[in-house]
Amino acid sequence: MPKRGYHHGNLRQALVEATSELIAETGPQGFTLAEAAKRAGVSAAAPYRHFAGREDVIVEVATQGYDLFADLLDYAYDDGKPTPLKAFEATGRAYLAFARKYPGHYIAMFESGVSPGATPDLARACERATRVLTRAAEALSARIPPDRRPPAAMFAAHVTAMSHGIVELYARGLPGARTPFTPEELLETGIGIYLRGLGFLPPDDEA
Repeated sequence: MPKRGYHHGNLRQALVEATSELIAETGPQGFTLAEAAKRAGVSAAAPYRHFAGREDVIVEVATQGYDLFADLLDYAYDDGKPTPLKAFEATGRAYLAFARKYPGHYIAMFESGVSPGATPDLARACERATRVLTRAAEALSARIPPDRRPPAAMFAAHVTAMSHGIVELYARGLPGARTPFTPEELLETGIGIYLRGLGFLPPDDEA
């Protein structure tokens, strides 16, 4: 691949983008900082003006990823419109869309071993994304009888785990990804099964 350079003088961001590409291609442990520098079109020493090492760049990729993720989830949720159920399903589809569009960021966020609390900025970005999912779960579960209603954070975590599993098995072109169903169909069906297990069946006019 030809060198991209950093024509606007933003070396830090050029390195983040190069690292995101390399993570998507080789995994979070499959490249060196020197390779990221080469792809960004700078010397091997240049990254150390902004980062202590490769792990620091991965943390920044994850931080930017969570910010993008939170923006996409919030847009999809759209304040619970047109119904809490449809808005919740929209956030699930947004999860899958994010994993497809930003694979390097997704891997840095969820598969690199980076702790969500590694830096204050990363913790803030992670919390913002989690807050959207929790708010969506809280609105949807409000009609479940209190004695059968899981905590909203647990509800959100269950659906996040389901979404992540579908991404890993079916949405990233990995072995085993062949299925007669789309990832979106699998996720929406899974959410439906989960909701029926909780005793939540929306009225016909809100289904």
